[in-house]
Amino acid sequence: MSGLFSALFLKRRGWEVALYERSPAPLTGRGAGIMTHPELHRAIAAVGLDTSRDFGVAVEDRVMLNDAGEAIAQRRRPQIATSWNRLFEMLGAALGDSPYRLGKDLLHVSQDGTGVVAHFADGTSAEGDVLVGADGLRSAVRAQYQPESRPLYAGYVAWRGLLDELAAVAILTHELFDRFSFHLPPGEQFLGYPVAGPGNDLRPGHRSWNVVWYRPADEAADLPRLLTDANGHRHDISIPPPLIAPGVIAEMWTAAERLLPPRFRSAVALIQQPFLQPVYDLEGAGLAFGRVALVGDAAFVIRPHVGGGVVKAADDAAALAECLDGAPTIEAALRAYEARRMPVGRRFVAQARRLGSYLRYRFDSDEQAAQAALYAAPDRVLAESAALDFLRQAG
Repeated sequence: MSGLFSALFLKRRGWEVALYERSPAPLTGRGAGIMTHPELHRAIAAVGLDTSRDFGVAVEDRVMLNDAGEAIAQRRRPQIATSWNRLFEMLGAALGDSPYRLGKDLLHVSQDGTGVVAHFADGTSAEGDVLVGADGLRSAVRAQYQPESRPLYAGYVAWRGLLDELAAVAILTHELFDRFSFHLPPGEQFLGYPVAGPGNDLRPGHRSWNVVWYRPADEAADLPRLLTDANGHRHDISIPPPLIAPGVIAEMWTAAERLLPPRFRSAVALIQQPFLQPVYDLEGAGLAFGRVALVGDAAFVIRPHVGGGVVKAADDAAALAECLDGAPTIEAALRAYEARRMPVGRRFVAQARRLGSYLRYRFDSDEQAAQAALYAAPDRVLAESAALDFLRQAG
């Protein structure tokens, strides 16, 4: 996503762009729901696209349920819930005839005063004036220029899944299906909201309910088991959904029976292919390395609670394109970009850590537990989850 935004913002300012994607297959079906913000709509408009029609599902308000499934807090906050696929397809279509190469696994980057070269595992290379590292959590560009900066495990995982609208409504009723709905088991967080159905279908009755359930998992005692598939192979960082061991999924369903309100646990039981996402974050030490810049998750990895990773990626891309306009040298432009975006990235990471501070079963001190309790208050969860108010207040 950050690569597409970078390419589009640069292209609109007259740059010739080419994208090189690590994956050998088209990126479809990656992720489910994205809660949007005014900043994202502005960024999409700035690259010439229209989000006023067929962009997502309108979600008007939020509700918190107790163990019995009763509403204990509510908050009105209109937002559009779109899908990763919908936004990715829109941005990809806008790329036009610019090259988009699949199966380009980056080995290393070389540069001098006249240009920069990307060297790929298939023996090919690509040369240009600027290289934008938009290669995400496992960024090869970051690994070369900032080997000490590695994603940090947050101490918990997210179980995710999608449920067909007709099946979901039969359990939840429209009252819950149409809202951003939460529940807070001790040390955990469960939420669900409506998104487009298969094929980005927005018709009522054809949509999906997007589930996210954050559960603590010890890095040494639990994470290796969760990431080991049925054949005994241990996966690094994440595991493909079809390979999750049946016993691990069964544990999750058992926990749902014990911890979730009746309608939520019945909905979880119907999810055909849950997927598991260990949660990481990263605060990088820099964004500019000569003619190389980092954007999006390659620059800062933000825990999902803010719901602003795509916004930050889009704004990174916009700032990079603006800084390259009229700068005396490319190196000076990238230094200006770094100075502009580093403070923003730090604020995103700090806010996401605050919002996730209570997602643990044990605390190291009474002070830590008391601080976490502030962010676990139902009214605060409803007010700050998937919200960028902290960024607007900070200017």
